[in-house]
Amino acid sequence: MTSVSVANLAGRAVLLKDGLAIDVEQRSDRRFSSDPMVVITQWEAFLTWARDQGRDGSEQPVNAGQLGPCVPRPRNVFGIGVNYRDHGQEAAMEIPKAPMVFTKFPSCLAGPVADIPLTSERVDWEAELVVVIGRGGKNIAEKDALDAIAGFCAGQDISDRRQQFRDKPPQFSLGKSATAYGPIGPAVVSLDAFANPNDIGLKCIVNGETMQDGRTSSMIFSVPQLVSFLSTWCELQPGDLIFTGTPSGTGANRDPRIYLKKGDIVETHIEGIGAMKNRCI
Repeated sequence: MTSVSVANLAGRAVLLKDGLAIDVEQRSDRRFSSDPMVVITQWEAFLTWARDQGRDGSEQPVNAGQLGPCVPRPRNVFGIGVNYRDHGQEAAMEIPKAPMVFTKFPSCLAGPVADIPLTSERVDWEAELVVVIGRGGKNIAEKDALDAIAGFCAGQDISDRRQQFRDKPPQFSLGKSATAYGPIGPAVVSLDAFANPNDIGLKCIVNGETMQDGRTSSMIFSVPQLVSFLSTWCELQPGDLIFTGTPSGTGANRDPRIYLKKGDIVETHIEGIGAMKNRCI
């Protein structure tokens, strides 16, 4: 089955095929919207249509600089803390017995090549697989969780550790929600792109040096567990995002500590999805 990748190119939903962009609204004769958020609400019908689309000469080259957040206006952006055992160990944090949930405010979302304005001298990287909710729902059983998902994208949970740990207990959400502290992309990729959607490789590279290299199979709480757990508290809506946690290798837990500085380049690579490249300013 042909997988589907949908991006936000200059504010319009585009289907990515062989490195080219197909404008969704134009190609579908307005059956589907130019708004990426509306496309997600029609995900199952959209997948059926998108898999049949080939090249007809109307495709356009993809200008990476015009790529915005592939899900531009989600209602909710959930974050999961300490969801890789090795990250918990490096941070000397107790392994949680239930998912540790916080929020990244949607205003922090940015595109896959957006600049990141640093807010202090203690800003850190966190490469993450991001779940994009499709059908959603309430009280979703774990066995049905993948059916509630539209796809995955890459994400960076950029974190100002000064703000996060300025007091006790620590406060997660603000320090992770500054302008452009949530780059996502480059596209929403349907689940059939992954041989095993519960075992996906991810890396973070800073200035050419690999800082994080993990697999989602090492999560404490898997993607189906997270979707099921969150849906017992909140009715998940199309386009909601779940930043699923980060593996070991963050800057704050190195000896000596390493933080992002002006001019640094943060690359986020996720198997089956692609890469983001963000510059710190």
